[in-house]
Amino acid sequence: MTPGHLEPGNAAGAGRGASEAGGADGGGDAGGVGDAEAIAAKLLIAGGFGVGKTTLVGSVSEVPPLRTEEAITSASAGVDDLTGVESKVSTTVALDFGRITISPELILYLFGTPGQDRFWFMWDELAEGAIGAVVLADPRRLETSFPAVDFFERRGVPFIVGVNCFDGAHKYTAEEVRHALDVAPNVPLMLCDARQRASAKDVLITLVEHVMYQYDLAHSTL
Repeated sequence: MTPGHLEPGNAAGAGRGASEAGGADGGGDAGGVGDAEAIAAKLLIAGGFGVGKTTLVGSVSEVPPLRTEEAITSASAGVDDLTGVESKVSTTVALDFGRITISPELILYLFGTPGQDRFWFMWDELAEGAIGAVVLADPRRLETSFPAVDFFERRGVPFIVGVNCFDGAHKYTAEEVRHALDVAPNVPLMLCDARQRASAKDVLITLVEHVMYQYDLAHSTL
């Protein structure tokens, strides 16, 4: 199966709309290939508060990422749980948006979800048209990943888990994290560094391959 067989539904339209809003101009890795010549697919970058979603989108995007970050103030005290991320000074209040060209045939539009509990109502709308998702996990606070895993499992959205290896965090193996999160064996789980473009790109490629495999599996039984 090739990327051309992906069926993103509303992903292309959603991606183009956000791309225009964020000033995407088809630069970066696109190599002059226009959107009209490629499949456009929408992916979600999800996870708990402070796990590195904004960092991942920013590190891999070939266009300046669209961000909706606001400063964390005393008004959020008692509302947002900063346990383990006490040094965090800003937070996403709507979404992050980026774009990366994987090949001349496939352009990915990345939508990062807000992580705080009070913004979870936005996830349903952000998930519309998405073909898959990355659940980014913080090994210091794995429990913050459970809501995202549950969200995509309930909706039947293909997802993978990326364990963002923060400096100073205990180095768990992928299988230890899989056991802790109770993630099914058929869900890819990998260690990554959201700050590094190559690592973030590997995560996205793994997700696309997983989506394609799930698509083939579903249609091979028809």
